[in-house]
Amino acid sequence: MLVDTHCHLNDTQFEQDWEQVWVQAQAAGVSQIIIPGVDAASSVRAVAIAERFNGVYAAVGIHPESLHNLPTSEWETVYDLLHHPKVVAVGEVGLDYYWNVVSHDEQQQVFLRQLAWGKELGLPVIVHNRDATQDTLRCIEQMAPGITGVLHCFTGSIETAKQAIQAGFFISYGGPLTFKNAENVRRAAALVAEDRLLVETDAPYLSPHPYRGQRNEPRRVARVAEVLAEIRGWTLERTAVQTTRNAHQLFFRLNQEANPCE
Repeated sequence: MLVDTHCHLNDTQFEQDWEQVWVQAQAAGVSQIIIPGVDAASSVRAVAIAERFNGVYAAVGIHPESLHNLPTSEWETVYDLLHHPKVVAVGEVGLDYYWNVVSHDEQQQVFLRQLAWGKELGLPVIVHNRDATQDTLRCIEQMAPGITGVLHCFTGSIETAKQAIQAGFFISYGGPLTFKNAENVRRAAALVAEDRLLVETDAPYLSPHPYRGQRNEPRRVARVAEVLAEIRGWTLERTAVQTTRNAHQLFFRLNQEANPCE
């Protein structure tokens, strides 16, 4: 059984068939998924879907691309949702210096605010980082100790991974691990501490090879796990057991509904 630790089942691309997508994921061996929000509306949607099914959980947060002219009510909504029993993380939050919707300083202030929420409530934080590695790590380290989380869809170096792990974070791999031009990503994935590895899809985005260009779905986390197994010289079974154990350690320690036999 596998855990897709990052799947945007609340995205508009799944509006017509999200229930069927979840059924197909279960048939492919996916026992649990975590649906992150990127603003108040998508966070509310993530929680609403999570309420419907065992094995489906939500994360709520404000993504850096959602920060332009953000009303105060959005912050209040997201913070209130963090207390919902099906919410297992703050996220998706972080820094994005590629789009630069707001200034770097404002992004960092917002990121630190949401890291503080995770620390306050004992929730892990799902971190988005695009072209902002050093500031991302600096913000995480500024809040440590007492904070944990994951660098999602990781494509960085082993040095960056080790620095994040030292600060209490996990490393999650998605579709880019399978891309033909991703040798550097695979080299790092071979060296990450086994008790800090997670897998994800980031569906509907970043579909793994050989499905690039198609809508990604949570069932394709199995493809990511297959490639991770090849890289590390593991069996697929060992990869599934290890990454599921890690996901439960990070996200589900305090949630009595979630367990490996669910």
